Amino acid sequence: MKKRVLTTILAGVLAVSAFTGCGNSNTAGNAAADNNAAAETNDAAETNDAAVADTTAAESEAAESVADTQTTEGGTITVAASATPHAEILEEAKKILADQGWDLEITIFDDYVLPNEVVESGEFDANYFQHIPYLENFNAEKGTHLVNAGGIHYEPFGIYPGTKSSLDDIADGDVIAVPNDTTNEARALLLLQDNGIITLKDGAGLEATVNDIAENPYNVEIQELAAESVARVADEVAYVVLNGNYALQAGFSVAKDALAYEKSDSEAAKTYVNVIVVKEGNENNEGVKALVDVLKSDEIKDYINSTYDGAVIPFEE
Repeated sequence: MKKRVLTTILAGVLAVSAFTGCGNSNTAGNAAADNNAAAETNDAAETNDAAVADTTAAESEAAESVADTQTTEGGTITVAASATPHAEILEEAKKILADQGWDLEITIFDDYVLPNEVVESGEFDANYFQHIPYLENFNAEKGTHLVNAGGIHYEPFGIYPGTKSSLDDIADGDVIAVPNDTTNEARALLLLQDNGIITLKDGAGLEATVNDIAENPYNVEIQELAAESVARVADEVAYVVLNGNYALQAGFSVAKDALAYEKSDSEAAKTYVNVIVVKEGNENNEGVKALVDVLKSDEIKDYINSTYDGAVIPFEE
């Protein structure tokens, strides 16, 4: 009986030992599996992080590359222009634009219609030859959609010596010769008004004629002549009023000989400023903005001032 009990006990102990051994083995296996899974997860996470980092770096490099390209590539800007002074000024601007990555292509036109038509059609980016009244009249007559992208220069009217060499010498009854066409006569009268010689009726503005003179303290006589004839009577009248090109043709230096001339803030200068013209909607085109910025730069202003002896003046807004 004791042997049976002992045998039974021993068998139980062995069974328990065996059972316990199996349990420890399974636990260890599970732990190892868990550790392996965790390691694999960590490896995957590290691989994913590396991939994300590589992708981010690549995207950053691509963005920088695009930015560099946009900054340095520039492009081509096509401009229709009259020969003098417009194309000459553009040739000077071309050098500066080239340094900025822009290729300025200048085509000279000898009429005042085609330059607007080629911009309206999109064949050219811009033109440079006209003032605002001409632009507005062209749009009204032709149904075009052209706009001012920036004022660059104006060609000033000046009062020049006749028999008198200073406006301080003006006397009662002096004769002053002016152009007789509507636009130029109005500019001449406005310039005389700006210098205290006459006063025009309110609102006369750029359509003024001698009939709009409201006050004439010196009782000056306004002699109306064809624009090309005004300079020819300089030795017969006290003063002559000329635009820039006729002054140069007459041998006057605008900068040295003009007793007075249209200032950049005058009504006439603001109205008759020569502008860069583009098709409506293209005012903010990068090439157009670059062109206008260069034409308004100090370098171009210096070129204009040193080249045209005051017959062409940079426009200051």
